[in-house]
Amino acid sequence: MAALFGRKSIFLLVACFGAICALALDLNKPLPHFVAKTMDGERITTESVKGKVLLLEFWATWCQPCKSDEPVVEKLTKEFEKDGLIVLAVNMGEPRRKVKKYLENSPRSAKMVLAEDTTLAAICDANAYPMYVAVNRDGDVVGVQRGAGGERPLRRLLAKAGLSAEEQEQY
Repeated sequence: MAALFGRKSIFLLVACFGAICALALDLNKPLPHFVAKTMDGERITTESVKGKVLLLEFWATWCQPCKSDEPVVEKLTKEFEKDGLIVLAVNMGEPRRKVKKYLENSPRSAKMVLAEDTTLAAICDANAYPMYVAVNRDGDVVGVQRGAGGERPLRRLLAKAGLSAEEQEQY
């Protein structure tokens, strides 16, 4: 391929492809098609979450900011579950055995997915942790938060997706 196009052309082609991939996650546009298999074997797709609010959480067991947000994510998962919230927690690049052991000591209500079992990390350009992506009931991406922020920012993110509670009014 290098002989046909030259190294500069290949570099530009790769750079353009990277830019197109980065643009795949546009606010107020549909989340691109995805398939995810949870650690429990459940298959979740773009179609299966239609009509629900989806919160994607990209995390790692070694990530201290991820750990600090865990209680808040757990609280919100339980609070809004009855309102149609699905939290997909995508672990980034760790072995199944390590994640399983971690979850034994820190159980969570979110649906756990390994990055190797989905294309969500690539679709969302997840390269900082934690990272959250909120998707409304119509399947549109309505907000992205990079980094931990605690309860207020996550409530604001969920409000953009159509979930709110009286408790949220103060935020």
